[in-house]
Amino acid sequence: MSKPQPEPIDESRLVSLAEETMRSAKFPILASMDGDQARARPVSPVRTQRFVVHVANLRQYHKTIELAANPKLELCYMSPEHDQVRLTGVAHIEKDPALLKEIWESNPLLRSYLGSIDNPALIVYRIEPVQVRFMREWALEYYEVPFQS
Repeated sequence: MSKPQPEPIDESRLVSLAEETMRSAKFPILASMDGDQARARPVSPVRTQRFVVHVANLRQYHKTIELAANPKLELCYMSPEHDQVRLTGVAHIEKDPALLKEIWESNPLLRSYLGSIDNPALIVYRIEPVQVRFMREWALEYYEVPFQS
């Protein structure tokens, strides 16, 4: 079998390639630390604004404890074509009432599952990037994606 030849990357398009990959991936894998053990699980972002990602969570989930102890994490998005975006960031609990209301109103699944925006089980994390990387399938080379935090 011959080695796959990935499409060349136009570095001026890195931001749009990364955003496109994130949109098509839908369910990124969130990696966090449980003490000295890495943990990974798929998550469903409830809002993505460029490279700032909001993820809803329930307080009883174990990742709540993990992120309280160490808010550093990574989201890995993989498109159906196997392009990747690796977003390394820090999780913060979102406290902006207007933004939380906007997220709540735009997510029927949250409303149906939790019933009320005041449900004490709900936590929304705002993941702010510190590094964003893009890799084309089989390229085995990451490109730094410029972003502003």
